[in-house]
Amino acid sequence: MSKQDAVPSVAGPPPDGEEMPPDDGPALDDEADLGEPGPPLDHRAPFFVGFVGALGALLAYWLAIHVAAIGSTLILIIVSFFLAAGLNPAVTFFERHGLRRTWAVVVVIACVLVAVVLFLVAIVPVITDQVKSITDEAPQWFDRLQNNQVIQDLDDEYDVIDKARAYVTGGDFVGTLFGGALGIGLAVLGALFNAFIILVLTLYFLSSLETTKTALYRLAPASRRDRVTRLGNRIIEGVGGYVSGAFIVAMCAGLSSLVFLFAVGLGQYAVALAFVVALLDVIPMIGATIGAVVVSAIAFAEDPKIGIACVIFYVIYQQVENYVIYPRVMSRSVDVPGAVTVIAALVGAALLGVVGALLAIPTAAAILMLTREVFVRRQDQR
Repeated sequence: MSKQDAVPSVAGPPPDGEEMPPDDGPALDDEADLGEPGPPLDHRAPFFVGFVGALGALLAYWLAIHVAAIGSTLILIIVSFFLAAGLNPAVTFFERHGLRRTWAVVVVIACVLVAVVLFLVAIVPVITDQVKSITDEAPQWFDRLQNNQVIQDLDDEYDVIDKARAYVTGGDFVGTLFGGALGIGLAVLGALFNAFIILVLTLYFLSSLETTKTALYRLAPASRRDRVTRLGNRIIEGVGGYVSGAFIVAMCAGLSSLVFLFAVGLGQYAVALAFVVALLDVIPMIGATIGAVVVSAIAFAEDPKIGIACVIFYVIYQQVENYVIYPRVMSRSVDVPGAVTVIAALVGAALLGVVGALLAIPTAAAILMLTREVFVRRQDQR
């Protein structure tokens, strides 16, 4: 090799009109300088599985605590949605007759408010007077019960009647039930506040039901959106039909009790007792029985013949309701076997009390429908 080749060449100045490129120094090989990337984490490694599992358990526990903290609010929201679904068939009825949904909602809301006002103005004072009459007559009923030999034997051994009379006539049993005068006031205020919240939420859900459903259905993939929409609409229609049907069944129970009580000579308590029967009849399984027991007990205290007539009437009416009225009213809304109805009502009552029992049957109907349409159909195709 010649000396000329060994000497490094030095670049001369650039030609006129050209600029020297910037000297950034020697080029760096990023991969060589930062190292080769390592293998991905082993998702089956015990440490990784345990760590991610622990994080998931902590997150689930945190969510459970906060959901339990807002449980009362969630119940109000669920009840409001069920009421909105129950009123939606009425809105749909007005829509089919030419009204836009906005005006149909306004008409339904106006009808509901008018019904509530009429109930408060016309029925509540009567119920109040009759409840006061029942309370005033209670000591005399206790005196009449003392003439019964079985009651006398129990009273001689356990002093039942005197204790019950002192408890009822003392005037403070309601206060004891709610925790004193302050407790009564707080309970009334709480009930009014919850009723107001339910009313407002029901109006919002009813007016925006279609928009809410559309927004929820858009969360499903486009390939399954049509089927999700159909299933969702079927569930909401079933819930609405159940709520409307339960109201109709309760009204039948209340009106029939009202007519019967006037006929047998309990007209002074007829409105209050019929309202109790209608209110309790909404509760699945046990509501109608509890109402019948309450009315029959008061009837027996008033006159044993009237009590026997009440027992006979409610035994016959409950058979008619269970096998004629209820199936005809609910046939288009819910299709739940008898055993599932009993189990669902028991589970709902254990979880959420009376509200859970009321919501259990439509929830069970929705789960059964999804099981048949999704899981069973998929199993049949395999």
